[in-house]
Amino acid sequence: MFANRFPQAQRPLLISGARPVGFGSGFPERLDVLVGRDGRIAEIGSTIAAGDDVRTVEANGAYLSPGWTDLHVHVWYGGTDISLRPEQCGAARGVTTMVDAGSAGEANFHGFREYVIEPARENIYAFLNIGSIGLVACNRVSELIDMRSIDIDRTIATVEANRDVIVGLKVRASHVITGGWDLTPVRLAKKFSRILKLPIMVHVGEPPPLYDDILPLLSQGDIVTHCFNGKAGGSLLEDEDLYRLAEDAAARGIVLDVGHGGASFSFDVAKAALSRGLPPRTISTDLHNRSMDTSVWDMATTMSKLLSLGMAFEDVVAASTVAPRRAISLPSEKLMEKGKPAEFTLFDLVEADVTVKDSQGATSTLHRLFEPRHAILGAEAVPAHRHVPVEGAPGGGQVCPHCGWKS
Repeated sequence: MFANRFPQAQRPLLISGARPVGFGSGFPERLDVLVGRDGRIAEIGSTIAAGDDVRTVEANGAYLSPGWTDLHVHVWYGGTDISLRPEQCGAARGVTTMVDAGSAGEANFHGFREYVIEPARENIYAFLNIGSIGLVACNRVSELIDMRSIDIDRTIATVEANRDVIVGLKVRASHVITGGWDLTPVRLAKKFSRILKLPIMVHVGEPPPLYDDILPLLSQGDIVTHCFNGKAGGSLLEDEDLYRLAEDAAARGIVLDVGHGGASFSFDVAKAALSRGLPPRTISTDLHNRSMDTSVWDMATTMSKLLSLGMAFEDVVAASTVAPRRAISLPSEKLMEKGKPAEFTLFDLVEADVTVKDSQGATSTLHRLFEPRHAILGAEAVPAHRHVPVEGAPGGGQVCPHCGWKS
């Protein structure tokens, strides 16, 4: 699904006694929301009487936010060797909108759209990989070996034919992918961006190219994912000049995105950046089958990590809801109004002690956790909860420093 094209429901839905957060001011401390069978908000008030034909979800004081939006996932299941099924990281985890970050290129996007995006219960959008094959065999067969990996005409044509779901372009700028090709793929992606008037999402990782050299090429609305990675030669913590470049980039309107992943998030780097007043604009997971059961788990756990490192609760909510929506030009204002699509996440903030890891293997104990209860997609309330890996999964072995693959 995309654009909240909800199927007609059998019954209206009433969300009763929720605490609104992330919608702006002017709402009561507790509110009821009635959603019609068409999936749109029918009524908002302090108390709404439910009819016999209405399904009621008792919030009991849980928070109700705009739907959690994960700006960086991999869900081209079956089309790449790293992708998850949408249901593994979507509504059942409180996430109502996912943006696939370059799993598909022009050569296989038609399959991604037909077999994954359109049948999904969640909203799914995509950054199109500038490499024609996308992430078919991620980090084993590079999508950006040289210019033979890119078809300019077909990439532009694919975007033009799918502007309803393609929201930008993805380029992975790291020697693991591009070898010694350095900045050329980023420059090409930026050229596509200017032609198509779409943002680019740049994966920053092991140099070359240097994170330092990538940032000056970007402009307002472009996205740097893995912004708090701890990789040697690409860490904000180890390089004061790079830190100042990142500050300048954020001031110019470049979106700093967490993009946690199996190898791309450091507690130390994130904590240092936050303490110096450089928060991420957006929080995302980079969930795939090599990161879900290792360091990431899910969106709620990633949000909880940023909360534990010093981000304010309201800022974490904004960075996980309206900010990623703005980044891909989805509606982000006045989402709690009569007639608007009902796309919400109902969640608690619970006290608990859970030990988690970053991508470098450093541990931290979380004391407050975002715990999703329902993903609201129109008049459907999908039960949700955090993902917790089975103890011992996925087994012993060595973790790849580039992608998080555990052998």
